[in-house]
Amino acid sequence: MNSARSAWRLARRLAAAGLLASGLGVAVAQTQTDASLTGTLAKVRNAGAVTIGYRESSIPFSYLSARKEPIGYSIELCKQLVDAIGDAVHKTLAIKWVPVTPASRIDAVANGQVDLECGSTTSNLERQKRVAFSPTLFVSGTKLLVKKGSPVKTFRDLAGKTVAVTAGTTNEKTMKDLSERFKLGLNIVVSADHAESFGLVKAGKAEAFATDDVLLYGFIAEDKAASQGQSAYEVVGDFLSYDPYGVMYRKDDPQMARVVNETFQMLAQDGEIERQYKRWFLRKLPSGTSIDLPMSPQLETILQTMAVKSE
Repeated sequence: MNSARSAWRLARRLAAAGLLASGLGVAVAQTQTDASLTGTLAKVRNAGAVTIGYRESSIPFSYLSARKEPIGYSIELCKQLVDAIGDAVHKTLAIKWVPVTPASRIDAVANGQVDLECGSTTSNLERQKRVAFSPTLFVSGTKLLVKKGSPVKTFRDLAGKTVAVTAGTTNEKTMKDLSERFKLGLNIVVSADHAESFGLVKAGKAEAFATDDVLLYGFIAEDKAASQGQSAYEVVGDFLSYDPYGVMYRKDDPQMARVVNETFQMLAQDGEIERQYKRWFLRKLPSGTSIDLPMSPQLETILQTMAVKSE
């Protein structure tokens, strides 16, 4: 455990004990008996574990390391959340890892297969009808990945061409809507996961891969590592959508919602979210390359607002 995480856990426990003069209490500060726990908190207390749904290729949010272990920005924030949930239920909780795909992730949360989904999932009104979301942890939007030298510079250049998207993503809907609205006649090929979509461009079977820009930069960073410093791909065009990311959990669970919201508030106020951002977006990834993506003004404002505890 790194020193920053250790310090944050100590601060959180002090807050739970009512010892922080700043009043940064989280949900765990309320003493609850086991019998008073409901929803997800009761479930994980009885199971002794939190089940986390993770992604295998959402770099740098949630993906597999060389050791086939889930790592990434979202994963680290979710580990902090598991610690807070453990404090709320007065029990040290293990983590059970379950892989999910863009197509399966919402059902996995809604039907109780996983307690948290920690990946690169956009929070929008349609999805909020079925699941709940944490406060925003990242802001992205749809862009296009193409091979360097491609004539495709904007989405309009894709008229009549093949575009790869990933099943169950907001990007799939974005490209279908654009194709219809601008009469582009896109041949949209839907893949099971992001790695497969990227593979279609690599194999010359698609002119572009459309997904959130940060995920595209992640693939380019990994490609640079594999090719010793050079990538054959680039990201082009304007943003085609607005996609705020959050951690998914089950709806209509007020005890869980309070733990999630107040934990994220404390993470923002303490600076832990910013520290994790720097680790995964500005420093070298385990592969040896960096995405080198400074925090956007939008996310800076979101974190500043999140850090202010509501009365």
